[in-house]
Amino acid sequence: MLQTKIDNSNIINIRRVDNIKTLIIVAHPQIDNSSTEQFLKRGAELVQADWHHLDELVTFSIAKERQLLVDAQRIIFQFPMYWYTAPASLINWQTKILSNKFLQTSLSGKELGIVVTTGQPAKAFKTGGAVGYTLDQILTPYQVLARQAQMKFLSVFAIYQFYYLSETAQLQLLMDYQRYLSQQFPDSLENRSQWYLQYFTQHHLADNDNKNLIKATFSQITQELDNAQTTLNLIKQDEDDTLE
Repeated sequence: MLQTKIDNSNIINIRRVDNIKTLIIVAHPQIDNSSTEQFLKRGAELVQADWHHLDELVTFSIAKERQLLVDAQRIIFQFPMYWYTAPASLINWQTKILSNKFLQTSLSGKELGIVVTTGQPAKAFKTGGAVGYTLDQILTPYQVLARQAQMKFLSVFAIYQFYYLSETAQLQLLMDYQRYLSQQFPDSLENRSQWYLQYFTQHHLADNDNKNLIKATFSQITQELDNAQTTLNLIKQDEDDTLE
């Protein structure tokens, strides 16, 4: 099993992009024993996102918790999946904080994202898989919540079997997580490219592994752009042929 150690000298700190203020509401009853959450916490620190761990709160002020939500532009619920739902701490927090009036008057136009971890493989959440339902289907209540609050719902950020990921895959996951927290949405090629460009220009990459990882990522983006341009050219050619 891969033991994850984060070498700060090899990780790039991305400044908060375009002043996006991200609040991460974390629910995990045994967070100190979770290397996945410690890994993600470091990623959150690198993009200056606010980490708010519910299970550490003995008690909380409804007014202060609501103010945290009001002050944020992007709100993330992050938790391990327990019996296909969130831990009790998040459910209890939602029950006390998210009244109908507050949802309808205070969160409009903000973004809501879900980061969920599971010990099951991705294939389990496909038709015919062990679970038989997709994560999007299981997490539908959060989409309904976003709709009621007139928030923009971001695609679910799922982490499957973190322990079995290679070191390179974990580094890629860290970068994707930082993008999820700090990149402008939608996750278009243009926004993604701008984020990576800032990644390059603000910091010096410390080791060859990071250099190779970024190089491969940019190569992938470039190929996607080339493919998109080719598709557009073919569509244009078909339209021209139709007009003849």
